[in-house]
Amino acid sequence: MIKTFLILIFLQNSLFSSQQIILVVSDDFNTSRAKLSCYEDGQKVLKTIDVNIGENGLGWGIGEHQLKQKENQPIKKEGDKKAPAGIFNLTSTFGYAQKKEFNLNYIYLSKDLICVDDSNSKHYNKIIEMPKTKPKSFEQMRRSDQQYELGVIVSHNKDQVKQAGSCIFLHVEKSEKSSTAGCTSMSLDEIKKIVNWLDGSKNPILIQIPRSSLKEIKELFPNLPL
Repeated sequence: MIKTFLILIFLQNSLFSSQQIILVVSDDFNTSRAKLSCYEDGQKVLKTIDVNIGENGLGWGIGEHQLKQKENQPIKKEGDKKAPAGIFNLTSTFGYAQKKEFNLNYIYLSKDLICVDDSNSKHYNKIIEMPKTKPKSFEQMRRSDQQYELGVIVSHNKDQVKQAGSCIFLHVEKSEKSSTAGCTSMSLDEIKKIVNWLDGSKNPILIQIPRSSLKEIKELFPNLPL
């Protein structure tokens, strides 16, 4: 019992060490639109904006902390066109510009970079240079459109669980109110504000949930002005 209590205390302290939080809240698991708000040290920063999420809404993903899940609620799977719900680290930014000065690690998207969505590949859910033997399924990171002109990597399914979903980002929207295949998208102007604000030293995280989970988030993050 004491050991379990200490584990819970450690978990809560780890969560509270996140000083920058992006909170995305949808009305339910089925909608493809949501509200995005940013917080730092318990204070709201930037303005709340409308964003696009998965075409088929949300499904519980694999993140840093498992929130309460009911039996009838969807689980994120590869190719289901659902954005992952949960709490996830934000590990790097990326973009088409060769060099950018951000406070979160930046990856230049050369034409050789791909993100692997082949669940049987050892590179599943990783951004890598195209290997000699191509994976059966992958996404070109240097796209012909501007959707990855600027973005943020969401650390969903970092242990590469097969068929649990891959290549999840915050990125530029295809068009206004255009749903995604599982990412979270917004205008270029809005993602520029977010990327310029993010700071790796402040342990940024994404909390992406249906409105029904807001009470639990308030319990885990009591300093958030929800």
